[in-house]
Amino acid sequence: MKKTIFVLISLCFCLNVCSQFHLNLGNDSPIRKLQVAEMAITNLYVDSVDENKLVEDAIRGMIEKLDPHSAYSTAKETKAMNEPLQGSFEGIGVQFNMVEDTLLVIQPTLNGPSEKVGILAGDRIISVNDTAIAGVKMSKEDIMKRLRGKKGSKVRLGVVRRGISDVLSFNVTRDKIPVHTLDAAYMIKPGIGYIRIGSFGATTYEEFMEALQKLRTASQDSPLVSLILDLQDNGGGYLQAAAQIANEFLNRDDIIVYTEGRSVPRQDFRATGDGHLRNDCRIVVLVNEYSASAAEIVTGALQDQDRGQVVGRRTFGKGLVQRPIEFPDGSMMRLTVAHYYTPSGRCIQKPYVKGEKRDYEEDIEKRFKHGELYSQDSIHFSDSLRYETLRLHRTVYGGGGIMPDFFVPLDTTQYTSFHRQLAAKGIIINTSLKFIDKNRKQLSKQYETFEAFRTGFEVPQEMIDEVVVEAEKEKVKPKDEKELQQTLPMLRSQLKALIARDLWDMNEYFAVINEQNHIVQRALQILDQQ
Repeated sequence: MKKTIFVLISLCFCLNVCSQFHLNLGNDSPIRKLQVAEMAITNLYVDSVDENKLVEDAIRGMIEKLDPHSAYSTAKETKAMNEPLQGSFEGIGVQFNMVEDTLLVIQPTLNGPSEKVGILAGDRIISVNDTAIAGVKMSKEDIMKRLRGKKGSKVRLGVVRRGISDVLSFNVTRDKIPVHTLDAAYMIKPGIGYIRIGSFGATTYEEFMEALQKLRTASQDSPLVSLILDLQDNGGGYLQAAAQIANEFLNRDDIIVYTEGRSVPRQDFRATGDGHLRNDCRIVVLVNEYSASAAEIVTGALQDQDRGQVVGRRTFGKGLVQRPIEFPDGSMMRLTVAHYYTPSGRCIQKPYVKGEKRDYEEDIEKRFKHGELYSQDSIHFSDSLRYETLRLHRTVYGGGGIMPDFFVPLDTTQYTSFHRQLAAKGIIINTSLKFIDKNRKQLSKQYETFEAFRTGFEVPQEMIDEVVVEAEKEKVKPKDEKELQQTLPMLRSQLKALIARDLWDMNEYFAVINEQNHIVQRALQILDQQ
């Protein structure tokens, strides 16, 4: 009886969906056929089946034959996917990393639950509610599940602190913890501000405006005349956030982006004319092959409107608009309904074959092999992909992604195979965490300001030696002495940047690492020449 009622409820839901989207549910309709098949399998199949999984598999099967970005996610997957973009989660408020199966606190969130009860950077959390999490090979995901919980709930943490023999106990009341989408903002040179956006989420615009105000305050002696907007590795996010950022640079009624699809009429997103950076600041946008979606919208808008210059490498080429279709159980289908177009009419989406996701996912690897990332001469566009910017009538190209105005090749001597393996195995970050854990007090006393650290600190040889020793344990070795020597400059820079991050924050990390970032340095050269 219960199963019959469930089937009837399912049928009613199906009818409501069909009515919403004006679908025909006659006896010969495809939806009717699918419904009959699902009911037959559920009620007649020789073995018992999980009806929820059966339906999910059917949805996934349909989506697999569509474009690479339409997708289905379970309720759990949907929650995890949306959390980083929604601006907050509920937990104890610490940045941490795992060192030798132990949770090491890098920084407690400012004014967060953990800081309020006295947890410090360098503390090791070894138990949660009397359950050991250290030395038991628990995954990072499982540890996060134990630390997170509803706002107002309490959790008891066992903490080991350097210099104290006893295990300390802290009762932490969980709270909302902000998730920042803006990675860094600082004055990179007199008169030149630098803002790096990691993704476009619900709080990105507020974070951007707050960062801009801080830059202007910090540059009173040398007014802010130029801004580097770093969107390298920015995988996208909310269209609304991207439009808000682009609006800050453009004049009233300037097109930011427009969307159009088979069943979705053209919709223009235009600037409102109240932006704070419309005329008084030169703009350079930084991108690479991992800049996608919302990052490409901002980049394309500023390039097509001749408001900013783009530096780096061709972007990813993700220009499909997904509409979220939510199901009653919290799961969701993100269905592609339209394309994104830049103001000049370029389609951001790179070519794809429906149902061929593997080939699509290997596109970046193909760019490596083809040589596009190393040489601009390997990139060829047909005349049919030629477009013009709207004010200066400069030539730009469509065909997928945004091609920069100034190409910066990937330097293979900077990122060697040995370096990539060190990073992939976590050897670099683990070495830095051990060093900062051992020397935090001494470093804080010796370098009272970041500027003193930036100009005075050099990575000691023993850190390099430790990296090499740990690498050998993981069977990672440079192919020869030449590769080792090529690896050292970037390795030293990365170690120094990680130490700066743990002593201060992400601004200081990027202030160090950007000294070795060729795209950032090329942007500075361009601004100096103007």
